[in-house]
Amino acid sequence: MPRPVSNPPNPWSSEHVEWLGAPPDAKLEIFEEQARSIVVENDSPDIPFRWSLNPYRGCYHGCIYCYARPGHEYLGFGAGSDFERKLVVKVNAAALLEARFARRSWIGEPLVFSGVTDPYQPLEANYGLTRACLEVCLAHRNPVQVITKGALVRRDAELLAALEAEAGATVTISIPFIDDALARKIEPWASAPSRRLQAFAALSEAGVPAGVSLGPVIPGLNDEQIPEILEAAADAGARWAFMLLVRLPGPVRPVFEERLSSLVPLRAGKVLHAIEDMRGGRRNDARFGARMRGQGPRWAVIEAVFEAHRRRLGLGVGPEALHEGRDRRFRRPSAQRSLFED
Repeated sequence: MPRPVSNPPNPWSSEHVEWLGAPPDAKLEIFEEQARSIVVENDSPDIPFRWSLNPYRGCYHGCIYCYARPGHEYLGFGAGSDFERKLVVKVNAAALLEARFARRSWIGEPLVFSGVTDPYQPLEANYGLTRACLEVCLAHRNPVQVITKGALVRRDAELLAALEAEAGATVTISIPFIDDALARKIEPWASAPSRRLQAFAALSEAGVPAGVSLGPVIPGLNDEQIPEILEAAADAGARWAFMLLVRLPGPVRPVFEERLSSLVPLRAGKVLHAIEDMRGGRRNDARFGARMRGQGPRWAVIEAVFEAHRRRLGLGVGPEALHEGRDRRFRRPSAQRSLFED
């Protein structure tokens, strides 16, 4: 069970404060746990990867649209402010990954750092769990893909470059907004888009392949920014781009609707109506194949605009192709340990 920390670390007192932005006023509660597992298998046909790793539960960034909020309810917490301020730290993440790599069933497939939380949220500045897990991957030459909104990823540019040389490493940075002020409203404690673009430059200079995700597209709020986002990302060194339509499953919908109406009251109605236009009259579509993309004329226009600019800028469609065709160089941690694992 997660154990509450009476005096949680303050990432804004760390050497990485320049990548974290201004500290918030809201109370933060940290729970440490000895997790039982760290690698999760994904079987959704909408997700282009099989294995993922999340060193944290919940996410400090507080993005009002985050589809991962319902997972916090399994811990007995809420999907609203609890998801952002009651955070769980898997302190044994690196040891669990080492043990997972020792199993004979693990064959060195790409491991995605993300999925239901950001691996470079502010707590990473103190705990360093993402970095520790990346070091395990480097030691055993396991390829990785990182997805983040955190400019803190710059800290690990050299480590990721070494991983790219040894086994393969890519970073996708999510930039749904180009305007720092609007992003601060919708993604209140994530790194500003301008800082994320600086992270692109640092990764590219280090030799780490990086791309951009327009995740999510929120019609009526950021779809007009698509060309500018792609242009800025390409200028900073992005090599691929993809986009996803906003998802509002279960308890995410009331959080999104309430905060949208509070933060951008003059645009909220327009946004919700546009989402309904792209979801067949609904505000969410949970069907496989439909969850990540829309339907109808407006979505077709958005897709056409995105594709035209992606092609014009010479951006690929995703990082997966960079791992294809590479020799699998995975090195198991311990032959002795593997005798006791499946």
